[in-house]
Amino acid sequence: MNRTILLTAIAFGLLAIILGAFGAHGLEKLVDADAVSTFETGVRYQMYHALFLLFLGIWEGLKEGSKKRIFTMIVIGVILFSFSIYLLALNSLTAFDFRIIGFLTPIGGVFMILGWFLLGYYILGSKNFKSN
Repeated sequence: MNRTILLTAIAFGLLAIILGAFGAHGLEKLVDADAVSTFETGVRYQMYHALFLLFLGIWEGLKEGSKKRIFTMIVIGVILFSFSIYLLALNSLTAFDFRIIGFLTPIGGVFMILGWFLLGYYILGSKNFKSN
C-alpha cells in the first residue's frame, strides 16, 4: 500500500508542476484572468494533497487499512475537485459546456475534508499517541 500511495503522490505532484507551468506560461494567452486563477486553485490543492500523500506513504504510525481509507478519500477528492476545476477553467476553449459538472468540485472538496478528518480520527484513536 505504501508504494501505491507514494507513486500516486509522485504522479499528482509531477502533474501539478506540469499543469502549474502551463497555467503560468500558456493559459493566460487562451483564457481570461479569472479562469487562470481558478486553474491555479486546482493546481495548488492538487499539490497540497500530493504532499499529504507523501507524508501518509512514509509514515509508519497507521495501520494499512486506515491508510487505505485515507488514501481513497484523498484520491477521489483530488480527482473530483482539481480535475473538475481544470475543465471548468478551460470551458471557454471547448464546444462542450463543462459547467454541467460543476457540482463535482464541492463533492471533491468533501472527500478531501474526509481524508483529513480520518487522519485526525485515527491519530486520536491510536494508542501510539498518548497525551502527556
